[in-house]
Amino acid sequence: MQTPDDITHLVQRWSAGDRDALDQLLPGVYAELRRLARIQLGRRQGHDTLQPTALVNDVLLKLIDRDAPQAMESRAHLYNTAARMMRQMLVDRARSAAADKHGGGWLRDDFTRALELPIPEQTRLPELDAALTELAALEPRMAQVVELRYFIGLSVAEVAAMLELEERTVYRDWAAARAWLKDRLHD
Repeated sequence: MQTPDDITHLVQRWSAGDRDALDQLLPGVYAELRRLARIQLGRRQGHDTLQPTALVNDVLLKLIDRDAPQAMESRAHLYNTAARMMRQMLVDRARSAAADKHGGGWLRDDFTRALELPIPEQTRLPELDAALTELAALEPRMAQVVELRYFIGLSVAEVAAMLELEERTVYRDWAAARAWLKDRLHD
């Protein structure tokens, strides 16, 4: 079992170009990301055909399929990047499902329940993505909290540890982000 410090050290070595570090890093990171993806996909309707393994494989392939490794500083940076990639993959999937050739305007997910946010049922994931992008420009940490809570499924305590924040700060950011998203998506 790799500790967070072990993972951070391996991430830094991999970023510096050490391919052996990647071989050591992948088993622990893969297992953790797969566990989190399984939990998240189990909570959400509309992604029944997407398996956690496929989602994690796609994320990891995008991370490692580059001429030069992406500059990563820590375990938190790796998981934040993975959360952003999972978010984008799920957004792309929702957009594809909404395309006319795939059923047009059918709403396949109950995002109000899935996000645990007080937002209208008519909310579509592409609109949420645009709102999160706007929030990230204004308050990057709040957007990170939403990504880690929603797209990775971390608890408040796990987010606090990942971002090296107090739990009460994460609760405040989560509440503020929920209110901001509710206001933004209400229109």
